[in-house]
Amino acid sequence: MIPLVCGLFVFFLPHLARELGLRDRLMRDLGDNRYRALSSLLSAVGLGLIIVGKAHAPFIQLWQPIYEFRWLSLAAMIPSIILVVAGNLPTSGIKVQAGHPLLLGTTLWSLAHLWSNGDLASLLLFGSFGAWSFTKFLLLPRTAALDSMGNRWDVVALTGGLAVYAVIAVYHGPLFGVGISIT
Repeated sequence: MIPLVCGLFVFFLPHLARELGLRDRLMRDLGDNRYRALSSLLSAVGLGLIIVGKAHAPFIQLWQPIYEFRWLSLAAMIPSIILVVAGNLPTSGIKVQAGHPLLLGTTLWSLAHLWSNGDLASLLLFGSFGAWSFTKFLLLPRTAALDSMGNRWDVVALTGGLAVYAVIAVYHGPLFGVGISIT
């Protein structure tokens, strides 16, 4: 469990630099490129520790998920992935309406996974991502404005999000060790 907790700490440190009052000072002291490189390195190391830590964490059951309602997680993942895709595209109607679609999608992703997993490692992983993304979603100002390609990017977000959802649904078992079944 220690690698998971350390990974979460290392991953979230650069993602909370603004809120901790560190980002502007580090950017000034290190320069923009060095700060971005350090932030990316810490994020990658943290992500690696999270993956290893979750894979090797002992299973400590905290609650029993309701098997008959697992479809709620599958349903919540559809808008979650569409929002994550929209958050990584140029400005679209989805981005303007959602404000920060990547953060909102991450919040939905974490809630969907908390609903389906009742163990301590999952609570640490998905709970921390959910708390971080929802807090950032509430705190960050919404500044996106629709550009000339806006509606086309919505189509890309929808079709791309559905395609990513389909791939993840098919390969969830081999990738994450837990297969998806709706029956």
